[in-house]
Amino acid sequence: MGSPSDVLVERGVPSDPAWPWRRDRMFFSGMAVAAALVVFAGFAPTYYLKGVFSGRPLSPLLHAHGLIFTTWIVLFVLQTGLIAGRRTPLHRRLGVAGGALAVAMLVAGTMAAIDAARRGFTPPGGPPPLTFLIIPLGDLVVFSALVAAALYRRRQPQTHKRLMLLATLALLTPAIARLPGIAAIGPPAFWGLTDLFIVACFVYDRVTIGRIHPAFKWGGLFVLVMQPMRLILGGTGPWLAFAQWLTR
Repeated sequence: MGSPSDVLVERGVPSDPAWPWRRDRMFFSGMAVAAALVVFAGFAPTYYLKGVFSGRPLSPLLHAHGLIFTTWIVLFVLQTGLIAGRRTPLHRRLGVAGGALAVAMLVAGTMAAIDAARRGFTPPGGPPPLTFLIIPLGDLVVFSALVAAALYRRRQPQTHKRLMLLATLALLTPAIARLPGIAAIGPPAFWGLTDLFIVACFVYDRVTIGRIHPAFKWGGLFVLVMQPMRLILGGTGPWLAFAQWLTR
């Protein structure tokens, strides 16, 4: 009879004990880079390559908002790279900065969303500004909740990295909505494309570990459920009263 490693190879399972780590490295690093590319593509005309596209001038608030959120994406790619390179101590030290950055994102994102509602911003064919305000604020709620859960579970690597990935994926919707032709279709398009990333997380776990990890399962469901909830609540009297108070 062959050795256990021979049996694993015959079944198509790599016998290298480091394989699960390498597999995770490829997936999480790949998802981080994909998220960065989506953000760049979505905001290139209005932010990153604004000069090339002759975009409108941005206020100091929007510049700060763009810089802070971009820093998060860059830091997330860097952090996944550090884990892939087994540089865990540096990853943990930068994690402290990441926590502070997440707070700054919550503040800057809230201010930018309220300012946009005051200016009457809504995407083409979208709902009225006060109704639309619940969408970016909802993104921040989802992001903050997932980051807080990830930091709480920072000593559980498998849970921590999944929650941080979901938190970052929850930020992709505004970038996706700015891709050509997406905004005109509406929520089914920009949320649907965001959800494809989450489905990829589900599939990855199912294929590699035989089940969906609780962090992906419950965190992913949280992201998915919060999408239609915003559409339901956005037109209600209590929300509109609250949004009006916020934008006074």
